[in-house]
Amino acid sequence: MEALRQQLAQLRQEIDSFPVLQPADAEAFRIRFLGSKGSLKSIMGEMKNVLPEQRKEAGQLLNEIKSYAESVYQQHVDRTAAKTTETNSGIDRSRPGSPQAIGSRHPVTRMKNEIIGIFQKLGFAVAEGPEIEDDWHNFGALNLPAHHPARDMQDTFYVQQNPDWVLRTHTSSVQIREMEKGNLPIRMLMPGRVFRNETISARSHCFFHQVEGLYIDEQVSFADLKQTLYFFVQEMYGKDVKIRFRPSYFPFTEPSAEMDITCFICGGEGCPVCKKSGWVEILGCGMVHPNVLRNCQIDPEKYTGFAFGMGVERPAMLKYGVNDLRLFSENDVRFLRQFPALS
Repeated sequence: MEALRQQLAQLRQEIDSFPVLQPADAEAFRIRFLGSKGSLKSIMGEMKNVLPEQRKEAGQLLNEIKSYAESVYQQHVDRTAAKTTETNSGIDRSRPGSPQAIGSRHPVTRMKNEIIGIFQKLGFAVAEGPEIEDDWHNFGALNLPAHHPARDMQDTFYVQQNPDWVLRTHTSSVQIREMEKGNLPIRMLMPGRVFRNETISARSHCFFHQVEGLYIDEQVSFADLKQTLYFFVQEMYGKDVKIRFRPSYFPFTEPSAEMDITCFICGGEGCPVCKKSGWVEILGCGMVHPNVLRNCQIDPEKYTGFAFGMGVERPAMLKYGVNDLRLFSENDVRFLRQFPALS
């Protein structure tokens, strides 16, 4: 019996010291210790030499060492299998991770942020408002009462269930909301998306983006408006850009004007974007109409102001050399990839 104990102790040492690094090593471990011709089978064959009264104790010792060998074998199988899976995955875990592609800002968003940044240098703050507006803020307060013919200047999307509500046709509605607060003076920008029922083409769309500005204070003049817009154009397009003002009509400003700059697409020679004229209109402007001030409970005898509004897509077309406005909303990755993540 003592000899059996010594054999089992030596066998346990061999089990613990057997090197297993690969699945083939685990199989060799099984054959050597648990196989039909393995060490345990050989020792069990010697049970016939154990005295009858000692066989029960000897059987318990053999079962213990067999269970131990089986548990060690299973550990080797699990460990080497996991290592094989990791090796065969083709991943070198010691290498740095693959860099993630960084997205970029849409050119319209870039242009909007650039416009806002220029006017912020002059002290303009930013205000926003709802895209679905009531008739008063979108038309009535802006000197466009019901049945006014100037309403036909903007083809409007009306809410079918309630025609007194519309998809805003301009962000001027936000100007009204700011003036109604009565916090004077006002020096604000109103960026946002607007909607008009227009034919989609290279120059127009049924929705686009605007940035409007409003400045109201005592003794504000048209000269202040012109100098503000000169500063904007020179900051945006450079000091050599050509500018012209043309008289125009807007029911909410008096006097009113439109401002053109040289077409950057064709260099002033004429193209579809500038309608072969060599000039591109980038914004409308004017002095705030006294009726608009009265509608917002502001005394036009004490306060004056100017307002301006521009689409974002058209300056973006000039800035980035895009010849078709529809490209901005088609989600074509080939187009968007031309604008790396610089801002």
